[in-house]
Amino acid sequence: MLSKETIEYSKRLTPVILAVDALYTAETGETDGLVVQKLKTAENYRPAPFKTYAKAREVLVELKAEAARLPESDRRVYYEQMCHSLLAFATWRENGLPFTEQLKQFIHIPAQPASDTELDKLRGKMRELLIQMGYTGDLAAQCAAWEERQKVPVDEVTGVLEAFMDEAWDRAEKYLFKIPAEKSDRMRVIPVTGVHFNAMCNYSERRIHLNVDPVLTRPGLKHLTVHEGIPGHYLQFKMREIGLLEGTGAADSSLSVVNTAGASVFEGIADNGLRMLNWFDSDDDRLQGAMNCYRAGIGTGAAWRMHALGWSKEKVTDWLRSQCLVGGEGWIANRMSFISAPARAVLIWSYWWGEAVVRPVWEKVPAAHRAEFLQFLYNRVHSNDSIAMFE
Repeated sequence: MLSKETIEYSKRLTPVILAVDALYTAETGETDGLVVQKLKTAENYRPAPFKTYAKAREVLVELKAEAARLPESDRRVYYEQMCHSLLAFATWRENGLPFTEQLKQFIHIPAQPASDTELDKLRGKMRELLIQMGYTGDLAAQCAAWEERQKVPVDEVTGVLEAFMDEAWDRAEKYLFKIPAEKSDRMRVIPVTGVHFNAMCNYSERRIHLNVDPVLTRPGLKHLTVHEGIPGHYLQFKMREIGLLEGTGAADSSLSVVNTAGASVFEGIADNGLRMLNWFDSDDDRLQGAMNCYRAGIGTGAAWRMHALGWSKEKVTDWLRSQCLVGGEGWIANRMSFISAPARAVLIWSYWWGEAVVRPVWEKVPAAHRAEFLQFLYNRVHSNDSIAMFE
């Protein structure tokens, strides 16, 4: 349970988050800003009436100082970092901020892409699994053969994904907790094309918008199920919504805010879905898990080359094509669109860091304390540092 002081603090912070988002979208004309989704409970809040980033910064400095006095130690850490993220974002919009500083100050990670050593290790893991499954040739040939074997025709994608979502619901209730809703509340699949994402959880409409431009495989769809649905974004939003309706949740948890301290853990919970549901059934699943990490890693490499090293979009596209192994031109196009957006370029790092941050915390929690940890995980928004503070 959050303290009364923390809940009241969150009610003062929420209009400020909305104000920074409103300033950005008014300035740029973009439809997607910092706040990418709002639960219905967010209707109780309006953006603070700030006309400048300077005014937002003034209030955020005060809120950052107040965070140090909150009763819960993990909330002190999280909200201090969240305010720091928002202050840095405002600084970026007012005066500019080098890309390396955006990485460090928006999402609180080292300013560097996935290293060659880390990527080589993932390539080695994939090759080992592919050899074990009987695939021959170099890694590119092995991945191409695996993808062809696992590919799901576009007209079958919706049925496959929805069957996986039913199974994910059942496994969550077996291995995690009873979901406070009927199964009919779960997400539905809407195929889309020409978008900058692989899939998006539109919780308010209970829709997963699935990009069918990339080549889609059965293990890949299983991963998308747990990422966008359960135990990922659907369950994250559901538990936040329940907490807010019961008066036990923080007001800012009604918002999905990107490029801030909570971004990596938000994605990390989703990317650890198969592990949380005890659902690694085969080497195909394990290969997909390594491939997810690898593609997140090369995403950071592409964004780094574009925004830190100043490579042209064409040169970055060619580099990404040489690295991607699976997914085809559709995947390359949506990744390039994603990292080309100024307010999204940093966000690609949250996928690289998220799984790596959440996994070790999940694995070290004793079974006897798993129920408590799940409450801690789903009922609070976390940074890379605050999630590790579970006791």
